[in-house]
Amino acid sequence: MSKYEWHEAALRRKGYRLTPQRVMVLAALGQREGHKSVEELYEHVRRQYPYIDLATVYRSLQLLTKLHLVAEIRAGTTSRYELVQVEQRHHHMVCEECSAAFDLPPQYLDDLKARLVREVGFEPHMEHFTISGLCARCRSSSKASPTKE
Repeated sequence: MSKYEWHEAALRRKGYRLTPQRVMVLAALGQREGHKSVEELYEHVRRQYPYIDLATVYRSLQLLTKLHLVAEIRAGTTSRYELVQVEQRHHHMVCEECSAAFDLPPQYLDDLKARLVREVGFEPHMEHFTISGLCARCRSSSKASPTKE
């Protein structure tokens, strides 16, 4: 089974067509490790299918993200994407200063989810979760540099 066959089957189960463009976007995400920008995905797909346009890649990513098949990681004004793993929750911490993304182990969020369900009656979808803040390197460099007033 390829990295994205589960995602294709999930699209069909949810009543969506498996268009060639969606397959190419899934394949581009599955063939390359890490978090990819829309532009990187577009260039990858365009090499195989030169007639695709950037708007189609955006629409495909928007649908796949809405269906929780692709995770969007926002860092400032840019977004990066990756496949959601079949049986594995995947969370991130994103630095607001340098835009670096780090994995966040899911156990940190298990208590939060249980507490929200118990105390508020709200069950969050936490297949993918992103927390923004400052990484250790940016925190230490901001402490070392003088603040402006």
